Amino acid sequence: MPEYFYRIRFRGALDPRQAGWFEGLCLNPAGEGETLLVGWLSEKAALHGVIAPLRALGLELLSVERLNAGTEII
Repeated sequence: MPEYFYRIRFRGALDPRQAGWFEGLCLNPAGEGETLLVGWLSEKAALHGVIAPLRALGLELLSVERLNAGTEII
């Protein structure tokens, strides 16, 4: 099954306990109260498994991008 590298931008931040829900993905502050969640996901179901907890926490999803190899993360 192919994997794709995603960059998910949302408004807000996660505390360390919540960040543990996204094991295998990296959280990076993006300035202006925004956060990037980046990493490899194998399928659309995995992507939805990342987005659902963000929505449940009431965080505003700003963008979801599937990146090509060599794309700068930030």
